Amino acid sequence: MAGSTIIAVLVAVIIALLISVPVTYKVAVDAKAKKDAEVVGTAEDKARSIIDEAIKTAEAKKREALLEVKEESLRTKNELERETKERRNELQKYEKRVLSKEEAVDKKADAVEKREQEYTAKVTELQKKEKLVEELEVKGVQELERVSGLTREQARQELFKSVEEDVKVDVAKLYKELEAKAKDDADKKAKEYVVNAIQKCAVDHVSETTISVVQLPSDEMKGRIIGREGRNIRTLETMTGVDLIIDDTPEAVVLSSFDPIRREVARVALEKLIVDGRIHPARIEETVEKAQREVEAQIREDGENAAMDVGVHGVHPELIKLLGRMKFRTSYGQNALKHSIEVAQLCGLLAGEIGVDVRMAKRAGLLHDIGKSIDHEVEGSHIQIGVDLCRKYKESQVVINAVAAHHGDVEPESLVACIVQAADAISAARPGARRETLETYTNRLKQLEDITNSFKGVEKSFAIQAGREVRVMVLPDHISDADMVLLARDIAKRIEDELEYPGQIKVNVIRESRAVDYAK
Repeated sequence: MAGSTIIAVLVAVIIALLISVPVTYKVAVDAKAKKDAEVVGTAEDKARSIIDEAIKTAEAKKREALLEVKEESLRTKNELERETKERRNELQKYEKRVLSKEEAVDKKADAVEKREQEYTAKVTELQKKEKLVEELEVKGVQELERVSGLTREQARQELFKSVEEDVKVDVAKLYKELEAKAKDDADKKAKEYVVNAIQKCAVDHVSETTISVVQLPSDEMKGRIIGREGRNIRTLETMTGVDLIIDDTPEAVVLSSFDPIRREVARVALEKLIVDGRIHPARIEETVEKAQREVEAQIREDGENAAMDVGVHGVHPELIKLLGRMKFRTSYGQNALKHSIEVAQLCGLLAGEIGVDVRMAKRAGLLHDIGKSIDHEVEGSHIQIGVDLCRKYKESQVVINAVAAHHGDVEPESLVACIVQAADAISAARPGARRETLETYTNRLKQLEDITNSFKGVEKSFAIQAGREVRVMVLPDHISDADMVLLARDIAKRIEDELEYPGQIKVNVIRESRAVDYAK
C-alpha cells in the first residue's frame, strides 16, 4: 500500500509539474514581450531623431558643395576669359608682324622685278654691240686680207712659225737656267736635309767589347767563386758558356765571351751570387736560370722602349724581342739597337722634309738591321735574314724592300727605301758614330797604305782623317794627268774589294812637277 501511495503521489507531482511549466512559461513570455515592446518604442524614437539630424546635415553639406562648385566654375571662367584675351592680343601682334613682312616682301619683289627689267635692257644693248663688233671685225679681217694678200689661215701660220722659233730659243735658255738652278738647289736642299737630320738626332753609342768585369767586395770572394776543387767555377762556366778569368786583378773577375747575351746572363748571375753569399752548384744553377729570365724580360723591355722612343706601333712581339737582342750586338763599336733607333729617327726627319709617310719611314728604319739580332745563329747575310723575318711577321712590302735595299743589294722600289739607305749611311759615317779597337784600327790603316803603295807609279801614300781619306803621291814621270783618273778609280775599287771599313774612304791622287836649279 505504502508503495502504491508513493507512486500515486509521484504521478500527481509529475502531472502538476507538467501543467505548471507551460503556464509559467506563458506568463514569462508575456512579460518579456511587454518589455521588448517598450524598448522598441524608445529605439524607434531615437532612430527617427538620428535620421532627421542626418538629413539636415546632408542638406547642409550639399549646399556647401554647390557653393564650392559655383565658386570653382566662376574662377575657371575668369581664367579662361583672361587666357582668351591674352591669346587674342598675341594673335593680333602676329597678324601685325605678318602684314609688315608681306609689305616688305612686296617691296623686295618690286625691286627685283625692276632690276630684272634693267638687266634685260642691258643684255639687249650688249647683244647689239656684240653684233656690231662682229661685223666690224669681219670687215677689218677682209680689209687686212686684201691689203696683205694673205688669207687668215696663211697669216696665222706665218705668225705661229715666227713665234715658235722665238719660243724655242727662249725655252732652251730657260731650260738650261732652270736645270742649273735645280741642281744647285737640289744639292743645297740635300745637304740642308742631312745636316738638319743629324743636328736633331743625338744617340749614345757603346764601344765594342768582348769582356765584362764584375767587381768583388773582397779578394776572399774569389776563392768562394772557384769553390772546392773548382766545382763552382766549372758549374758557372758550363751553365752560361762564358769563361771566368780570375787573376791577380784586385777585387774583380773578368767574364769573357763573344756572345754578349751569355756574358750578360753570367754577369747578372754572378752579381746575385755575390750578394746572396751562398755559392754552390745547386744555387748557381738556380741563379743562372733566374738571370736568364731577367735578361729575357730586359730584352723584351728594351725592344718595347726602342719602338716607343721612335713612335712605331703595332710591331709583332717576336720582332720586338729581336729588337731588344740588338742591344747586345755591335758593329765597329756602334751598338746595333742604338744605330737602328738613330736610323729610324733620321728617316722620320728626312721623310718629313720631303713629304713622305713619316710613320712608314720610321718603321722601315727601325727594322732595317733586324737580321743582325740572329745572324750568328742563322746562315745568310743579315739583309736576307731581315727580309725573311719581316715576311714571316707580316710586315708591308715597303718595309721589306727597304730592308733588302738598304745596302744596295736590290733596287729600291719606293722613296722610303731610298731614305733608309741615306739614313743608314749618315748614322754609320758621321764622326763619332763608330769606333774600333786600337789593333783593328792600326791594321786597317796599314792595309790601306799597303794597297795604295802596291800600284805602279805611286811614290808614297798617307792614310789620314782616321782612315777616311788616303793621299797618294805619284811620280810625274810615270803617271800623266789622264792616268791619275784611272789610278784613283782602280785604287778605290781595290779598297772596296779587300777592306772592311765603316762609311767611305776618299782617294786623293796628287801629281807634282818640280824644276830645281841653283844660282851661283
